[in-house]
Amino acid sequence: MRALLSVSDKTKVVDLGRGLIALGFELVSTGGTARALRDAGLPVTAIETVTGVPEMMDGRVKTLHPFVHGGILARRDREDDWEALRRHAIETIDVVAVNLYPFAAAAANEETLFVDLIEEIDIGGPTLVRAAAKNFRDVLVLVDSNDYAAAIRELGRPEGPSLAFRFGLARKAFQHTASYDRTIADTLACVRASASGFERDASPSEAMAPSFLALSLSKLKKLRYGENPHQEAAWYTDDADAGLSGAQVLQGKELSFTNLLDLDAAARLLLEFEEPAAVVLKHTNPCGVATGDSIVEAYTVARETDSLSAFGGIVGLNRPIDAVTATAITSTFIEAIVTPGVEEEAVAILAKKQAMRVLVADFSSVREGRVGQRDVRSILGGWLVQRRDVVDEAARPWTDDPADLRLRVVTKRAPTGDEWHALRFAWRVCAHVKSNGVVFTRGDRTVAIGAGQMSRVDAVNVAVFKASAELGGTVVASDAFFPFRDGLDAIAEAGATAVVQPGGSKRDAEVIAAADEHSIAMVMTGQRHFWH
Repeated sequence: MRALLSVSDKTKVVDLGRGLIALGFELVSTGGTARALRDAGLPVTAIETVTGVPEMMDGRVKTLHPFVHGGILARRDREDDWEALRRHAIETIDVVAVNLYPFAAAAANEETLFVDLIEEIDIGGPTLVRAAAKNFRDVLVLVDSNDYAAAIRELGRPEGPSLAFRFGLARKAFQHTASYDRTIADTLACVRASASGFERDASPSEAMAPSFLALSLSKLKKLRYGENPHQEAAWYTDDADAGLSGAQVLQGKELSFTNLLDLDAAARLLLEFEEPAAVVLKHTNPCGVATGDSIVEAYTVARETDSLSAFGGIVGLNRPIDAVTATAITSTFIEAIVTPGVEEEAVAILAKKQAMRVLVADFSSVREGRVGQRDVRSILGGWLVQRRDVVDEAARPWTDDPADLRLRVVTKRAPTGDEWHALRFAWRVCAHVKSNGVVFTRGDRTVAIGAGQMSRVDAVNVAVFKASAELGGTVVASDAFFPFRDGLDAIAEAGATAVVQPGGSKRDAEVIAAADEHSIAMVMTGQRHFWH
């Protein structure tokens, strides 16, 4: 019996080799893998001994040979395949353990030259994996070091590995090569060729929406059901370490489909804030958002914006939970929390609410732009792709001299210093309210939110109806322009003194005139933030 081992990631490969030798296998290996096995004292047959041809072209050619692939692809239940093996003196290969050149790591390094990047495209490895996976009934294919121990156990059974085990490894192998090819295709889509050579800084539009987009996702877990009990559902990921996929679940009931949507919405909003911030959210819409000197202050204020709706809601925090914050959270019914950490003294306090889900998640890779920049949504018969919306025009504080931030004061009265501060807060929140969305805020908290209405004046009226406090002296953010002055009149009647909106309506002049009539300061951003 022969096993071919050729791995870029050598994690556990020595243990695999020992286990195979104990079962009577001859180890055949290449280059660095052979050296690692020999250094561990294991007997190894070099690949060139099998092929009769030395590795060549800096390792570009080493396993692409009939003596290798004939041994892998021969069907053990076919006499004509056996005859071909005998005629050409080819020995069968029964186990193939291969993982591929680290192309993704090379692509992630901005210093990698294009010529070096190309050399990280594996040719022989995917060919070996695909051949072994195709002949899974007779050949065990291993692409994941986490499967090595199970493979040794299965091979050690008197009847050998089960067909289900073999088939499961084959499916994983094809997923592995598909993901590898997708990474190459996506990376090369961001390379620009010119007479002077190749550049890896393709335009953002090419990177975000290449001419061919392949999604290669691994199932993280099956969900109990989707948005409703009659809908089947599962959770997939392309990076098990990033964002919510990499979160640690400290406690609570199983996460539901809707929990995950809400937690994602909370995290997206929190990414707009550097200062301590909290959001209480229901059905992907914020009930309340606040910042504060401490995370408990931010949470308490956010919850009190709409304490009725906050009951049974989702909480997002951008600071670790301490004991006092844990006490505040557990004083009411909360479904789930996402936070960057939980301090030791808070763990026992949160545990008193056993059903409450608590997730510790690191979103730094999203904030830094390394993952999570592409939103993909399905429609009937197709897919839509867009860049994730970020309120980059609010990345820095707004002042009375905001010319470099694309903001325009369009009314006779400019905002005061306090109003500028509050408008920036409102604008960051409004981008995460379902359209049509209107948000009344003060400098550090929401006061009233009107979300998901069919007309903008209705959004204002809903916000006024749900207001938890007086709206006199508040500011307002509207995610898109006011098509008529009625929305502006309703804002003025509620007591707001300043408003921020994108502008761009045919009736902008009419709306600006209404603001002047009410002595409301109006700022236009030139940038819309719909969220459907």
